[in-house]
Formats: sequence, structure tokens, C-alpha cells
Amino acid sequence: MKPFQNLSKSIKAKNPISIFTKNLSNFPLDSRNITNDLISIFTKQPFSSNNPELESLAPLLNTKVVETVLNGLKNWKIALHFFTWASNQGPYKHNVYAYNAMASILSHARQKAPLRALSMDVVNSRCLMSPGALGFLIRCLGNAGLVVEANLLFDQVQKMGLCVPNSYSYTCLLEVLSKSSCIDLIEMRLKEMNDHGWGFDKYTLTPVLQVYCNTAEFDKALDVFNEIHNRGWVDEYVFSILVLAFSKWGKVDKACELIETMQEKNVRLNKKTFCSLIYGFVKESRVDKALHLFDKMKKSGFAPDISLYDVIIGGLCVNKDVKKALCLYSEMKEFKIQPDAKIVTMLISSFSKEEELTCFFEEMHEDIDPKASTLLYNSVLTSLVDNGSAHKAYHLLQAIMTGNCIGDGEIGRLFRGKAMVPPNTTTFSIVINGLIKTGNLDLAVGLFRDMARIGCKPGLLLYNNLIDALCTSDRLQESCGLLQEMEDSGVEPTSFTNNCIFGCLCRRHDISGALHLLKKMRIHGHVPWIKHSTSLVKELCKHRKEVEACKFLADMAEEGFQPDIVAYSACLDGLIKIQEVDQALKLFQDMCAQGYRPDVIAYNILIKGLCKTQRIAEAQNLLHEMEEKGLVPSAVTYNTLIDGLCKTDHLEEAMLFLSMMIEKEREPNAITYSTLINGLCNAGRPDDALVLWNEMGRKGCTPSSIAYMAFIHGLSNCGRPNEALVYLREMEEREMKPDTYVYVALLSAFLVDSNPPLAFEILQEMVDKGKFPDLHDKNHISVRNAILKLSEDARTCSSIKNLLAKGIIPSASLSVTGIKDGDGAAI
Repeated sequence: MKPFQNLSKSIKAKNPISIFTKNLSNFPLDSRNITNDLISIFTKQPFSSNNPELESLAPLLNTKVVETVLNGLKNWKIALHFFTWASNQGPYKHNVYAYNAMASILSHARQKAPLRALSMDVVNSRCLMSPGALGFLIRCLGNAGLVVEANLLFDQVQKMGLCVPNSYSYTCLLEVLSKSSCIDLIEMRLKEMNDHGWGFDKYTLTPVLQVYCNTAEFDKALDVFNEIHNRGWVDEYVFSILVLAFSKWGKVDKACELIETMQEKNVRLNKKTFCSLIYGFVKESRVDKALHLFDKMKKSGFAPDISLYDVIIGGLCVNKDVKKALCLYSEMKEFKIQPDAKIVTMLISSFSKEEELTCFFEEMHEDIDPKASTLLYNSVLTSLVDNGSAHKAYHLLQAIMTGNCIGDGEIGRLFRGKAMVPPNTTTFSIVINGLIKTGNLDLAVGLFRDMARIGCKPGLLLYNNLIDALCTSDRLQESCGLLQEMEDSGVEPTSFTNNCIFGCLCRRHDISGALHLLKKMRIHGHVPWIKHSTSLVKELCKHRKEVEACKFLADMAEEGFQPDIVAYSACLDGLIKIQEVDQALKLFQDMCAQGYRPDVIAYNILIKGLCKTQRIAEAQNLLHEMEEKGLVPSAVTYNTLIDGLCKTDHLEEAMLFLSMMIEKEREPNAITYSTLINGLCNAGRPDDALVLWNEMGRKGCTPSSIAYMAFIHGLSNCGRPNEALVYLREMEEREMKPDTYVYVALLSAFLVDSNPPLAFEILQEMVDKGKFPDLHDKNHISVRNAILKLSEDARTCSSIKNLLAKGIIPSASLSVTGIKDGDGAAI
């Protein structure tokens, strides 16, 4: 934004105006009765739209009655129901105040979809409004995060002549736009205000300052701040915006400078800003600045709370500044603030010297009563667990339970002579969870049993963690036993609890067990996690149990749990892999009949199956069906069809699909081109294949090793070995390693082309690179025949014999070829 010296000097500061009057004392008695009756009818359950009393009240509706009823309804759904009903009672018509009452309710309830529809309805109904009413509606949209809708509404009401915005309307819009990061838009609106002659005030410039701060445009932010300052409008809120922005973006020193400036001008920070800055400084590892600000906060008369001590002590502990952390701990006691487990744990974890820990431990014992001592023990246990010493924590807890010292180690000396307080549920939870995380599940289970024996009742979280760990370790029987104990003790299992066991059953492929649990989950209103049922279906299909997978999905649906489309797709894929294409098509049709909307992946699976079985016409029909349903075919869709068409000798149609991909902005990839190039080579059209290969390069599509090998193989089979060799060298330059079949194709092609020397060069390269096929390789016979031909050619015979003599070519595999050495003996 340009400097502000060119802005209008006129200042028209406006306070927000009140739109609604909720005081019923000035409301006529008849209207009050109508209002109360309507509220009673709409809040009474069950509601009936055919209520005779409602029909008699409809003709008495007016905008004031509707507005008052809306403000009297506590539930947004009921309010929207009433608002919709009223809009259908002609000749009544909503005015802007009724719309704003409904907008306010929806905005407070954060109901974006109905609020968005309401803003459209305001425009479509051509509802006239004052600038103040427009501003109120804009703010309602902004408070719900509908920034785009607010900006659109502002333009629409002007264009349709429904309202002429004033400076207040613009200010409201700027406030909403400040919640986004669109600087260009807010600058455009500011220019509009200036062009219309509307003056800028503090309420106009503050949101502009906010958006620049949000986007770290500090030069522009300072320009706006200076403008506000020069006009004498700077207050605590304006200062706070800039200070917090500096802190947020890591400009700690700049924030501190600004705080000093604020103090010089007698502008005080509020407690919320103090806290935010302290949090920000600690986050940036500037604990020194945080402490300085903390002292200022206390001198300003604000009492610190435990959360602030938590943050600063935590920062000091991270920096290993234990002395200052302990000073703050002592200060907390002076303020009568009881330290929580987090603070004590952080302090204990930060002590590097045993003396510090012992001193702190002694001080804690002096300050707290036996009951509060549990906090200290729990903090020590947490520290041990967090530092990877879950075993030490386990032995300490054993000592606490028995009331004995645990030895001469550091922990033993700390607890020697101290009265051992009974452990509580938290104590056990700390150690059990630590043992679970370190894989000591047996110890965790044993400790859980000890817990029950001494009368400590486990909570839901501990049950869940232990059941989850047992299920992950495939200890299903123990998990189910623990679930039963949980229910018997009155702890209600959650969806998480049942899903842990459901997941274990699915991983075991225990279909009957999984279905039995689903019945139980349905009764309790628990929904099975999709990932587990999908995983089971995938595993069943992987083990060629597609029929069982389909039945499981059907049984799930019978229990009222609709499987995810991913699970159905996995089942479709399994059926396709065993060539049960018709069964897959039937399952697909059943899915659609049940209301599922198959995605692109599901269609791709079916198209692939149809193409593999050469049912190309049906595959193309599925493509058309996809497009009719509004789905956009992917590159995989087109590639699959192109592959099917190439393999069924429909090359021209395959090329049309390539053109279609480009037209529909589905960029062909290396697979697309490789498939077509391979198809052209197989059809004896190497020149067309070369054209397409070059086009692939021009399109910036880098060939993969598979593409190179298919091209080289294709050119070789078309009797173009010299060109194939060029691309082999290019492939090697790109550090790609060809497979054996590529060398074999080149070797055979050079022999057919009557070029034994180059054929031998390829054979030599195969040997040197370890690509010589063994006896069980399907390429072995071709290579053996090639060697025989090379041994019969005068130009390569001696080289072949030399390789055989040195054992570079395994002679055992060539004993039947009839090659003889110089003495006439068979090799």
C-alpha cells in the first residue's frame, strides 16, 4: 500500500450500531402472545407441521415477530426450521433484520453451509438493506470463516442496487478480509473507500495493520502503524497487534523495542498479550526476554498462573538453567501456587548432579504432606520412564508397594528413610505405559495384576492402552479376557477398545470372530474402523480367498455397517486377479444398487480386468459411464485401455486415446508412450515408433528403464539392431541396467542382419555384465543357438572358442551344441 499522506483527512469515526432490540416490554401484548406460542410449538417434540394452531398463527406473521422468535430459540436447527417455515408463509416476506437474526444464530453456531445458503438467499430475494445491516451481515459471515462469501455479497448488493455501502460497511468488510492473507484484496477495498471519499479512522486502519502483520509484511505494517500513531489513535490493542506479530515471526528484539516504546507512551499491555509474548519468547528459545517480560507483568499488577510457570520453567529446564528454574519454583510456593506433576517432572529431569536432585527431593518432602508426596514419586517415575529407564521405574514402584528401600543406587538413597506413600492409579499408569512403550508387555501385565491386588482401580485409558498392546502382539485371548474384566468392573469400553480387538481378529483372518464382535459393537453404537475391515478383505484376496472376502462384506452390510469403497475395490481387484471378471462386474453392480458411488480406482480395476480378457468394448463402455457420472478418468484409465487396444491389434484406436488424453489435459506419461511404442513395434511399424519416441522427449517425458528396454526389444524384433544399439548405449549413459532379454534380442537381431562381429560384441557385454542366462532361463536356448552360429562364422569362431576355453561361458550348458576345439574334440 502507498504511504498514507495522500489519504483523505476527514475522519468519520463510527461506533458499531445495535441492530436488534430484544426487550419484549415494548412489544404489543398480542405480538408477545404470538411469539410465545410459536416458540412453544417449534420447541415441542415431536414437532408437527400440520399443527392447527400453527396454521392459525401463519397469517399473523410480521418481521418483528419472526425476529423476536428467532432470538428466543436456543437451538440453531430449530431456529433454521422456523425461519424456513416462515419464508413459505405468504404474503409474509423476510426483511434484512430477520435475515440478520438468523445469520447471527448460524454464525455463533459455526454452521457454514446454511449460512452460505442464507447469504445467497438474501441476494436472490432482492432484500433491501441499510449500510449498517450490510455491515452486520458481513461480520456474521466473517466470524464463521466465510471470507470469500462476505466479499462476494458486498459486491452483489452494490451491483443489484440493494444497498449503498458507507464507511461502516467498508470497515466491517476490512475486518473480515483481515482474517485472510489476501493483501491485494484488502488494498483494493481501501482504495475503493478513498475513491468514494470515505474517510479512514482507527477502525478502518486496524484490520489493514492486522493483515500485514499476519503475512509478515512488516514494512507495510509499520507504515500503517505510523499513520495510526500520527493521528493519535494508538491504543493498547493496536500496539498488541504489532508486538504479537513480531513475536510470532521470531523478531523478538523488535518486539522488545516496541514494548519499551509502549511504556514510554504509558500504554499498558493486558494480561493476555503478556502471556502470548512470554509463550512466543520461550518458543524462540529467548527465555531471558521471557523472564524480563514476566517481571514486568508482575509489576503491572497481573498475577501469574500455573500455566505461565509451566512454560517458563520448561524453557529454563531445556536450557539447563536449573538455578533460575528452582527460584521460580520457590516463588510459586510464595504465591501459594501448588506445582503440578509437569513442573516437578521437568525439574527432576533437568538435574545433572545428584546433589541437586537430593536437595530438591529433601525440599519437596519438607513442603508437602504425605498425600501430596504421591506427586513427587509420580514425577520421579515419569522422569525415569521419559529417560528410557522403564525398568528402574518398575523396580522403584515395586519398592513403593512393599515399603522397602530399593538398594544403594541414586534412587535408593533418595528414598532411604522416607515414608513410602501408597501408589495410586496414576502411579501404576506411568510405569505400565512406560513398559508397554519399551516392549516389556509381560512386566506391564504383571504390574496391572498387582495394581488390582492392592485395590487400585484402573481407568479407561489404562485398559485401552493395555488391550491395544496385547492386540498388537497378537495376544487375542488375553485381550478378550481384559475386555471382560473391564466390563465387569463397570468401565464402559469405547469404540477404540472394541476396534483394537476387531483389528486383531481381522489380522488373524478370523471372519466369524470379527462378525460376532460387529454385532456387539452395533448394540453399543460403535463403528468399526474402515482400515481393519479393508485390511482383512485385502489379506483374504491376497491368499486367494476372494469368495470369503465378498461374503464378509455382505455380512458387514447386514449388520448395518456399510463397508468402505476401498474395501470393495480390494475385493474387485482380488476377483480380477483370479480372472473372475463376471463376478467382479456383478459385485460392482450390487455396490451401485446399494447407493455406493464407485471412484476412479474401482473403475480402473474393472477396466483392467476387461482389457486383460480382451473385452475391450465393455471396457470402453465403462469409460463412458465414468464420464457420465462426472468422474474424471486418470492417466491409469487411459493407459490400461491403450494397452488393451495395442494387444488386440487396435493400434489406430489406441492412438486416438493418446490424442484424447492431450485434449482432456491428462498428460501422457512414460507408460503411455512405452505401451504405444511397443505396440507399434509389435505391429512392424518401427518408423512410427521412432516418431512417438521423439515426441515423448519433446513433451519432457523422461523414458524409464522399462520404456528403453521395450523400445530396444521392439526395434530389434523389427530388424533394426543398429538403431536399437544406439538406444542401448543411451540407456547405459543414463546409468540404467538392461535385463537379459534386451541383450538376447539384440544378439539375435545382429545375427539375422548378418553381422556376427556386433553380435559377438553384445555376447561379450552380456558375459562381462553378468547377464548370461543360466540353464533354467527361457533365454538360454536362444543364446546357445546364437553361440553355435557365431562358432560357425570365421570372423567370430576363434573368439567363441577362446571364451569357452577360459571358462567365461559355462561349457556345461553348451555341451550339446557340437562346438569343437582345435583338435576336433567336442567342447
